[in-house]
Amino acid sequence: MQRRTALSLLALSAGLPLGLHAADSAAWPQRNVRLMVPFPPGGGTDIVARAAGQALSQRLGQSVLVDNKPGASTLIGTETVVRATPDGYTLLVSGSTSYTVNPALKPRIGYDPFKDLIPIAMLARAPLVLVVPAQSPFKTLNDLLSAARKQAGAVRYATYGSATAPHLAGILLGLAAQVSLQDIPYKGSAQVATALMSAEVEATFDTLASAAPHLKAGKLRALATPSRQRIPSLPDVPTLAELKLEDASFEGWYALAAPAHTPPAVIARLSQELSRVMTQPEVQAQFRAQSLEPVFLDSAKLIKQMELEITQFRAAVARAKVTLE
Repeated sequence: MQRRTALSLLALSAGLPLGLHAADSAAWPQRNVRLMVPFPPGGGTDIVARAAGQALSQRLGQSVLVDNKPGASTLIGTETVVRATPDGYTLLVSGSTSYTVNPALKPRIGYDPFKDLIPIAMLARAPLVLVVPAQSPFKTLNDLLSAARKQAGAVRYATYGSATAPHLAGILLGLAAQVSLQDIPYKGSAQVATALMSAEVEATFDTLASAAPHLKAGKLRALATPSRQRIPSLPDVPTLAELKLEDASFEGWYALAAPAHTPPAVIARLSQELSRVMTQPEVQAQFRAQSLEPVFLDSAKLIKQMELEITQFRAAVARAKVTLE
C-alpha cells in the first residue's frame, strides 16, 4: 500500500502543464501565494491557515494570503483549488471534511482527493467537543440520548453542512448509541454558535478551537468529547469511549494540499518549509492558544491516514444506512 501510494504521488506531480517550465517552478514563488479555505473566517480552519500562512510567508519571501470560500460542505472552495492552475500559487487548507469525510460519505463529488489533489502535510489536530447551550436541560450526555430515544427528531444538532466532520460525528454517535439525531446544516462556526444560543438546535459537535471562547464565557456547556483521550483544557469532560461509546470516537485535523500536477520542486519546497514552520515555538504557541495540537505529518503518512479513514467512514455510513447526495 505504501509503495502504491508513493508511486501515485510521484505520478500526480510528474506532469508540467503547458507554459510552465522547470525554471519557473525552481524559482517559485515569484508572487503572492493564495491559501483557499473552504470555511468562513474565524473557525478552526481559518485559524490554521492564517497562523501557518504568516510563518510560511516569512520563509518564502512572498505574501501568503488567505481566501475564504465557504459553501456546499467545503466543496466550493475545494473544487476551486482542484480546477486551479497547478503552479503552486493556489493551495488548499482544509479539515478532514475535504480529504476524507466528503469523499467517504458523498457518492458524487467533483474531485478525487488522491487523483485531483496532492496532500502535502497535516498541520494540526483539532479535538471536537459535543456542546449544548448553557440553559439546556441536558446536563449530561445521557440526558441528551434519553430525549432522543423518547422521540425521534427531538435532538437537533448543527453541522457545517451535509458530510462535514460534525455531521459524521453525529452519525457515529447515533450509530453507537442506537438513537436518531437530526442534523441541521449551517455555513460555519459563527452561524452554528448563533443557532445554539438562540435554541434553533439542541447541540452540536464543534472544534474546540471554535467552541472554547463560548465555553469560557459560560454560553455553552460541554457534555463529551469524541477524542481518544480527555482534552487537557476540559479535564472534567468525559470522552465517548469512557461513556461506553468507543465506536463514536472521532478526531478532526487540518492539512494543506495542492492541485494535481503541481511541479515536484514546488511540492518539495512546500513540504520542507512547512516542516520548519511547524517546529517554530511561536507557531506552536499560536495553535495551542486556539486549542489546536500542532503537528507535521508528511505526505506519505497523511495519505495513509486518509485511506484508512475513508474505509472506516464508508463502513460506518453503510451500517447507519445513511444516504447523502
